Amino acid sequence: MRAECVHVAFLRWATGRLRPVLNPHSEGNTVKLSRSGGLAAIALVGMVALAGCAASGDTGSDTKPSKTADAVDYSKLSGTITAGGSSAQANAENAWTTAITAQATGLTINYDKSQGSGGGVTNFLAGTYDFAGSDSPLKPDQTTQAATTCGADGAVDLPIYLDGVAIIFNVDGVDSLKLSGSTIAKIFNLKITDWSDPAITKDNGTALPAGPITTVARSDGSGTTQNFSNYLVGTQKTDWPYDASNAWPVAGNVSKQQGGSGVVAAVKAGKGTIGYADHSAIGDLNAVEVGNGSDFVKFSAKGVANAMEKGAVLASNGVDGDLSQKFDYTKLGDADTYPIPLVSYAILCKTFKDSAQADLVKGYLGFVNSDLGQQVAEKNAGSASLPSSIRDEVAKTLKTIK
Repeated sequence: MRAECVHVAFLRWATGRLRPVLNPHSEGNTVKLSRSGGLAAIALVGMVALAGCAASGDTGSDTKPSKTADAVDYSKLSGTITAGGSSAQANAENAWTTAITAQATGLTINYDKSQGSGGGVTNFLAGTYDFAGSDSPLKPDQTTQAATTCGADGAVDLPIYLDGVAIIFNVDGVDSLKLSGSTIAKIFNLKITDWSDPAITKDNGTALPAGPITTVARSDGSGTTQNFSNYLVGTQKTDWPYDASNAWPVAGNVSKQQGGSGVVAAVKAGKGTIGYADHSAIGDLNAVEVGNGSDFVKFSAKGVANAMEKGAVLASNGVDGDLSQKFDYTKLGDADTYPIPLVSYAILCKTFKDSAQADLVKGYLGFVNSDLGQQVAEKNAGSASLPSSIRDEVAKTLKTIK
């Protein structure tokens, strides 16, 4: 038995079964991971060790062997990874870091969510990040710029996180709210400005109390804004006359906030407010049931997984191994599908200036991409696991990073 598998055997002795013990308590864009004495720390080690055992089939549980990564002894990873960007990824990054560093005690991962996806890409292109977290892939001009940052091999966009954009609200006396795509577009385009509007009444079958609507949006370059506007452009062209962008296009009576946590805080503190954020960040705020065909659909991990399976299309930036995705929103009209999915990426160079640093980043992202890594995000950020077909391709690209 390999050394990393000993941890799994000990975990079974200590707890009687293998199970994740990370418990999420969301606060804005952070997550606190509570532990129950020493057993939780042991469980973290065991969870990571399980990824190393999986390829040999020696898991000691019913967990299916991962097809997305080779066996890795994570305890040998040592060094510092500097990254940042997407605030949507923040809870998952925190959980991934806690899980992997429980075994890789010499590994430090510094992930800065403060500047959002746009700032993450800017810092990556400036050469200060090992990888950027971004809720949208590089734009064509950024792909060109990456050839200067990374060298002739350029940079790739690798999907690592799947969630959804939640439409959050705070209206006195209202715990449940249904809004069609057209109504959502008109509200955020400031064409519907009162909660008693007939369109809102029609969606809900009853009138809401009258009162002004305050929309809350991101002030920074945001991948969450990009994904939300992709949906609006893809489904509501009549009511949303703007291009898809990571910059919020509507001027006027809009409360603009820095970061996803800023949007969540402003919606929560306001009255008659409505905004948008990655679902993992919304805490105890209520989220809209979004009109989809003849149904209204609540967010669920299964719903965004179905969206990925049905509507995601490869949209490579032309760099070998790039896995940028786009959605065909015409394929997301079923009642079992959440219509505003969000795919978030790790953006990294194909060729690092330091091969040892390349191996370190590959090791970490290999864990993120593994069955276990995706389960850690699912348990602690409420996200969905990426389809194995996508993760198999991510694993192939990671093998080419040098």
